Amino acid sequence: MNDPAYKFVPDRFLGRTGFRATRLGIGDLADRKVPIDQCVATVQRAMDAGLNLIDTAPSYEEGYSEEIVGRALRGRRAGMFVIDKIDHYDQPVANQVDGSLQRLQLDAVDLFVFHGLSTMEGWHRVIAPGGGMEQLAKCMQAGKARFRGISCHNPDVLAAAIPSGLCDVVLFAVGPYVHPKYIAEILPLARKHGVGVVAFKTFGAGKLLGDTEGYSRPLTQRPRGKVSSGGTEVQETLLPRLTVEECLHYTLSCDVDVALLGMSFPNEQDAAFAATKNFDAKLSEDQMASIRQRAVDAVTGKGPCWWNP
Repeated sequence: MNDPAYKFVPDRFLGRTGFRATRLGIGDLADRKVPIDQCVATVQRAMDAGLNLIDTAPSYEEGYSEEIVGRALRGRRAGMFVIDKIDHYDQPVANQVDGSLQRLQLDAVDLFVFHGLSTMEGWHRVIAPGGGMEQLAKCMQAGKARFRGISCHNPDVLAAAIPSGLCDVVLFAVGPYVHPKYIAEILPLARKHGVGVVAFKTFGAGKLLGDTEGYSRPLTQRPRGKVSSGGTEVQETLLPRLTVEECLHYTLSCDVDVALLGMSFPNEQDAAFAATKNFDAKLSEDQMASIRQRAVDAVTGKGPCWWNP
């Protein structure tokens, strides 16, 4: 595997954690169809480029992601901010934490978040006496994590979580096609309270870049038919799409702490690295409005966008 052509330097504080992060983070790239050595090499290639924040979860390919991350970090743990998740907030937290650490082959991670905690009912459940947050605090006291937070697909839940003092870092959608509250209300609220922001869905789960229902799943049906000539079908046309640079420059213009990207192959990494290196000034309001409008066209007919309530 070729070495990355770019080298990133940590230049963003991740909220009040004190950790200085790179603008890009390493998102999930687990695929059981790809040999684990190849997945590990891809992760390490991003690390070689300087990226110093990595995210995983037990539910990503049923633990395969955690195994990949653990192997990628062998001998390279220092200086990396590792995020893992608690998938089931209605089950004992300690067992889930221990299971993740075992798959990672680590004694501790930097941050555990409650995964996809996107209803007010769920939030109230984890903050209740004896609930998930209290259980996670005990795991932190035992040295198994330094920080806690949530990943979330609902801005109203984030509006309650951020000022609570129970979240050091939150993960939520920031990109050309997200609910406007995430950017207009939740980002400023996180800054006000010193809560770190790790953004996902920059590419809309891939919907903004290609003809997919998300995460490389093919479309079950073409939303806009085929081109025809004289009554004869010729070929399917590409649906509207954005570029990697447009998507990434949009998210970076929102001034998030870290943009978390699932860069599964070297060419995808290089495209993201180049777009970030070319980002020298925030987009204007007119430019951002234009990208948002084109993003609406790009996701139309490609299935639900579950990160928008």
